[in-house]
Amino acid sequence: MTAPVLRSEGPGQLALSGPLVFATAGDLLEASRGMFAGDSGISIDLGGVTKVDSAGLALLLEWLRWGQAASRTVRFTALPEKLLAIARLSGVEEMLVTVNGG
Repeated sequence: MTAPVLRSEGPGQLALSGPLVFATAGDLLEASRGMFAGDSGISIDLGGVTKVDSAGLALLLEWLRWGQAASRTVRFTALPEKLLAIARLSGVEEMLVTVNGG
């Protein structure tokens, strides 16, 4: 399995590529800690995500919690369909969609 990459695309802009699964979610959580500092809003492009499971959804929910705790907006773009399906089954799709203005 290839390692995921979370990179800065400019102020308040992040992009995630690779697998967003149980085996990678913990490392992504740690890698992302410093990336949320200093910006009033953060947009995370998930268009490069190649695989996703419920641990990936848990990571996104944790990022939303970080944003709320710091009074920052966290927005996800290009959400993979499988991630939306897991969120729908988990009863949290609205959290992702509402945050995304949709």
